[in-house]
Amino acid sequence: MKFFADTADIADIKDLAATGLLDGVTTNPSLIAKSGRDFIEVTREICALTDGPVSAEVVALDHATMMKEAEILRKIASNVCIKVPLTIDGLKTCKALTSEGTMVNVTLCFSANQALLAAKAGATFVSPFVGRHDDNGFDGMQLISDIRLIYDNYAFDTEILVASVRHGVHVLEAAKIGADVMTAPPAVIKGLFKHILTDKGIEGFLADWAKTGQAIG
Repeated sequence: MKFFADTADIADIKDLAATGLLDGVTTNPSLIAKSGRDFIEVTREICALTDGPVSAEVVALDHATMMKEAEILRKIASNVCIKVPLTIDGLKTCKALTSEGTMVNVTLCFSANQALLAAKAGATFVSPFVGRHDDNGFDGMQLISDIRLIYDNYAFDTEILVASVRHGVHVLEAAKIGADVMTAPPAVIKGLFKHILTDKGIEGFLADWAKTGQAIG
């Protein structure tokens, strides 16, 4: 399963890229606003930090304006992936862009039927929001299972990009189901390293090493 970072924070992206874990980045208008920086500038900088897809989202709601915005965004770098909402106009834009060879991430997916539509429109990625789905009384991971089954039934090329990931259990369940990608805030990704027995093991090793009075180098 590929790991994308859901952030526009350059320092966090650099930190994760150094681990070799980073396969791409997803952004959205909210994350860009939080960065307090120019949209084009920060997107260009992120694209330079990873060879993987960097999702940059249009903000228009009609097809014609989405296409105009996409034309600007895809000139930023070759690894820009245009992010569009799962609406009729969004899927029109998806079809047009993917037909031209541009990567498209169809976002704000909340049902398996919507995911089916995105795949038929040629989406590179579809982003089901598991955390928000859970918040509203539904089972986010069941949604991923349903999409996986449907995509496998028809051998769709669209990759399932699990979004709105809140914790390590979401990551684990997505991997068990066979999702292609998960995108999470850097804090959630870094939390995957944590285990009390790992911490205790390091503590014990260091205590024993200190007793030897030795040093390496």
